[in-house]
Amino acid sequence: MFLLLRWIINAATLLVIAKYVPGVFLDGWYAAFMVALVLGLVNAVIRPILIFFTLPLTILTLGLFTFVINAVLFWFVSSFMDSFVVQGFWAAFVGALCMSMMSALVGSLLKKDKK
Repeated sequence: MFLLLRWIINAATLLVIAKYVPGVFLDGWYAAFMVALVLGLVNAVIRPILIFFTLPLTILTLGLFTFVINAVLFWFVSSFMDSFVVQGFWAAFVGALCMSMMSALVGSLLKKDKK
């Protein structure tokens, strides 16, 4: 149940990001659901590998390099999804930052509901 709720909220967040962040475009609800699904899979599979291999750089920048990794993955998903377009690194950076903040907020709210 919580996974489905997070998926819906992430799709809605993507629609809001596409509306307010210049350079990020999305083709509607169906596309938002598919992008949220692919983004979740990419973050679950590829992100830990990238974080492991860039650990020295992440430590050197006191963890700030993870924002760059998130932006690159956000941009990477747009490269093979026709209904999701991200024009440039800074649009990806802002979009990934908004997505991360909303995901953290939703995660903390759902943890409180579980208890």
